[in-house]
Amino acid sequence: MPSNLPTYTNQVEIGEDYKVSFCLDFFNKRLRVDDYLGNVDAICKRITEIAIANALTKVFIKSREDDWQTFLSKGCMLEGIYKGYFNGRDAYCMALYDDLERRTSDYWMEEDHILKQVLALSLKPDRPLVPEQCSLRIARMEDAERLSVLYDQIFQTYPTPMNDPLYVEKTMQEGTIYYLVESPHQLISAASAEINTVYANAEMTDCATLPAYRNQGLMKLLMHALEDELIVRNITCAYSLSRALSFGMNAVFFQMGYRYYGRLTKNCDIYDKFEDMNLWAKILK
Repeated sequence: MPSNLPTYTNQVEIGEDYKVSFCLDFFNKRLRVDDYLGNVDAICKRITEIAIANALTKVFIKSREDDWQTFLSKGCMLEGIYKGYFNGRDAYCMALYDDLERRTSDYWMEEDHILKQVLALSLKPDRPLVPEQCSLRIARMEDAERLSVLYDQIFQTYPTPMNDPLYVEKTMQEGTIYYLVESPHQLISAASAEINTVYANAEMTDCATLPAYRNQGLMKLLMHALEDELIVRNITCAYSLSRALSFGMNAVFFQMGYRYYGRLTKNCDIYDKFEDMNLWAKILK
């Protein structure tokens, strides 16, 4: 990524017969369409032009149910379904690629094998106990520095600049909630819910646990806490994109009652490469 470009920029474009809200995500070389109104043909043509002009190799659109087949007819492919995304109505993840390497998954069969192992597990919806001498709480603004240090320790690369405390603060100001588990000496695990109040959905994301504390149920504990918070806030749909190569995170979501709804090819730069992401979603009661 050229150093003079921002990591990402959110924009709204209004044409003669459409309005489209999108993110130019330079770090992940993708254009993400989060919302739109109007002529789907015009939108599809325009976002393709914008992606090419910005050297972005993937476009993905959260399409409404009425429009996904029109996007399909324009050459898009269906990669997954966000169940209940639009106030209970499904969103269809439609993708376009401008690069063969970006379109081609390097680990698809291995990811299928991991998914089969995950889907064979028993459901474990029960809430784990908070480990002895540890505490669970919602994060405050003054935790941004410690959160950024945790993310920097865990991820070699990450789709968003979570190793920057100012960015973490900004997400909090914009409504993202974080829960964390800490020992008397350090922050050991954290996760967040990025809330969309307009459509009553939230992305469960930014999951990180120090290696020494893994396999103790901490992520399930954090997910339960986040879900409780979302239900209080009248959020009805929770979803997550998990690295398709990660047995652990996919297992967490499956065992908590999330369902698998597709795999997004080379969707983001995480750890050290572009990786396929499994889409999990759950309707919150």
